[in-house]
Amino acid sequence: MTASATATGSNTQTGSKSSSERSALAIQGGTPVTTTPVPFMSPGLAAADIDAAMGVLKSGMLRAAKKCEELEQRFAKISSAKHAMTCANGTCALQLAYEPLFNPGDDVLVPAWSYIATVSMVVARGARPVFVDALEDTMQIDVADAARKITPKTRAIAATHLYGCPVDIDGVQSLAAKHGLKVIYDAAQSHLATYKGRGIGAYGDAVTYSFYATKNFATGEGGMVTCNDDALARQIKLLRSHGETDKYLHEQVGYNYRMNDITGAIGCSRLDRLEAETAQRQSAAKRFDAIIGQIPGLTAPKTTPNSTAVYHLYVVKMDPKQFRCTRDEFCKALQAEGVPTAVHYPRSLTRQPAFARFVDGHGGQGHPPIADALSSKVFALPMHHNLTEDHFRIVGEALNKVAAAYRA
Repeated sequence: MTASATATGSNTQTGSKSSSERSALAIQGGTPVTTTPVPFMSPGLAAADIDAAMGVLKSGMLRAAKKCEELEQRFAKISSAKHAMTCANGTCALQLAYEPLFNPGDDVLVPAWSYIATVSMVVARGARPVFVDALEDTMQIDVADAARKITPKTRAIAATHLYGCPVDIDGVQSLAAKHGLKVIYDAAQSHLATYKGRGIGAYGDAVTYSFYATKNFATGEGGMVTCNDDALARQIKLLRSHGETDKYLHEQVGYNYRMNDITGAIGCSRLDRLEAETAQRQSAAKRFDAIIGQIPGLTAPKTTPNSTAVYHLYVVKMDPKQFRCTRDEFCKALQAEGVPTAVHYPRSLTRQPAFARFVDGHGGQGHPPIADALSSKVFALPMHHNLTEDHFRIVGEALNKVAAAYRA
């Protein structure tokens, strides 16, 4: 899963000025609370990361080798998994996990509220996605709705640990056990998240991760699959590298989805800081919780009971009934005040043209209502490990100023 673009404003016209133009005049004549915008993310490499990559470049051993192996061992440990397999990116990780666990023609329960890769790789496998609604409070997959949508052809559930927050893992695992389903968790946004005190790699048949440049744990590109079954781990390793068991001996058809040691070295270096950077994100989330909690009409993100979130994104919900503006107009006003925002996501997955054949009259599925409504309510505030006291002050002042100007 990856980041979406910054929200854009409405083009609705009333009289000689658009509503967004009028609202800008309403906010103290457009005078911003800061002239230096708050950075939305902080994806840069440290000197240690560059040195680690240079070490591999100087060695000449660029392919997947010792650094990838080190990253696998360390990542398995921190995620509470037995096995970890590096790969080229998070989408490849999903494909590697899906292929051994369900077949073409199977029904797979998927979240209607997620990044597209979670579902697109189900379709690429030749399976039929069955879209499940989101919970209103945590925005994670609704296990009760998933239970209602099980068919005789259902073979698996793919659940996203969205925004850095785990889903209701007990609920998912219980549902899967009752119906004999395989479980794949997409944890592209949730490195170091925990559930009941254990890393999320301890649960399900497989867990996939992305190391894309904007993630909490970023190597530029890259991914990982973790699991706890020896046979499945072997199968994923075969799929990752042309089904090869020895040089030029191929047990089955596979792919070239390997990571390289340059990426692996960057990962090992960044892993040294991941725990501290995650704690800084969690501290930042508490600061934002306090700010949002004082503004009627805005709701801070909720976490699943028994879980620890890592806040890849800090996603706020806006109640449009309490404001004289759309979410996009609200975000444009925040941008003018020096606070960038982004919308994750501007539409639910059932509204994506890529999945039209599975929805409405084509696939017998409608648009899950909560997921559908979230697309016009949510926006993400800046969230990273380098937020400062001044950043929190700016965000707080801007939110209060814009909310007061737009109050219904």
